[in-house]
Amino acid sequence: MTKELWINLPVKGLNEAIDFFTTIGFAFNKNSPGVSPLTAPIQVGSKAITVMLFQEEAFKATCRNEISDTATGTEVLFSFNLASQAEVDELAAKITNAGGNLFAPPAEFQGWMYGCAFADLDGHRWNALYMDMSKIKA
Repeated sequence: MTKELWINLPVKGLNEAIDFFTTIGFAFNKNSPGVSPLTAPIQVGSKAITVMLFQEEAFKATCRNEISDTATGTEVLFSFNLASQAEVDELAAKITNAGGNLFAPPAEFQGWMYGCAFADLDGHRWNALYMDMSKIKA
């Protein structure tokens, strides 16, 4: 049975991607067996979901397929939650300062969610949400 899940993500510049993700608050696991000159695991959230950053040529060799062009299409949207509206606002500032593209600035929607959406340095899209469950209508 499946025990863990790793999300593999191609990046043009591995060191730049590590810097970006650590700047916005994700943890780089330097002691993981997945660390190499072509790969780097970052940990997302309290459950430490692994996003394995792959230098593009290593990703292509692993997938044996072309990499999606994030400038013209979206291959996936990664969503994660935060503990408060203030954390969303803080993350949005970090993203902008780290060189990410905040394509949807912090805002409230559906009456119970507050979030922002951004593209990382390689154009992969991420959605950060604070969900106030007390405001969900039954």
